[in-house]
Amino acid sequence: MRHSPSATRQTLPALIESLPACQGTYALLLHVASPLRLDIASHKEMPLPQGDYVYVGSACGPGGLRARVGRHLRGDGRPHWHIDRLRRLAPVYGVYYATTTVRLECAWSRAIAALPGIRIPIIGFGSSDCTSGCRAHLLALPASTKPAQLQTVITQSGDQSVVFIETTGGFSLFPSHHAPP
Repeated sequence: MRHSPSATRQTLPALIESLPACQGTYALLLHVASPLRLDIASHKEMPLPQGDYVYVGSACGPGGLRARVGRHLRGDGRPHWHIDRLRRLAPVYGVYYATTTVRLECAWSRAIAALPGIRIPIIGFGSSDCTSGCRAHLLALPASTKPAQLQTVITQSGDQSVVFIETTGGFSLFPSHHAPP
């Protein structure tokens, strides 16, 4: 996936502080540097190939987008959601978000899944509580996918304004990980 030259690049604390503390929907761009096995539930390990991924979620709790996306960017806290386990192994190199009281994660996931070349790497990842029939909220991106393309599809799926922020080099718990060029 190629980075957008018009995207905003910020440090981690500045990025988190810039996020609104209200409800919304978000999508994280993550990079898996080498194939891995991810323990997601019931001590079941699932293979995840090297590549770029997008994870879609909603932030409806206290602190809204700032709290939820901040947690994902920092990679801290006890693992609670599927993404927490992946986040410990893969850096986030971009964030899309929209402030809304309507949960749009399913609409965003379905819209992205309809793009050519998109794959669902792990059935049920991030969608175990989904009532809309989503197969997953984690999607594997082909190398040809561009941030602007994702932003267009996401915006059209929910008729809302979507912000894209590119992180500096990818935020990771492990300094050896880095975002793709």
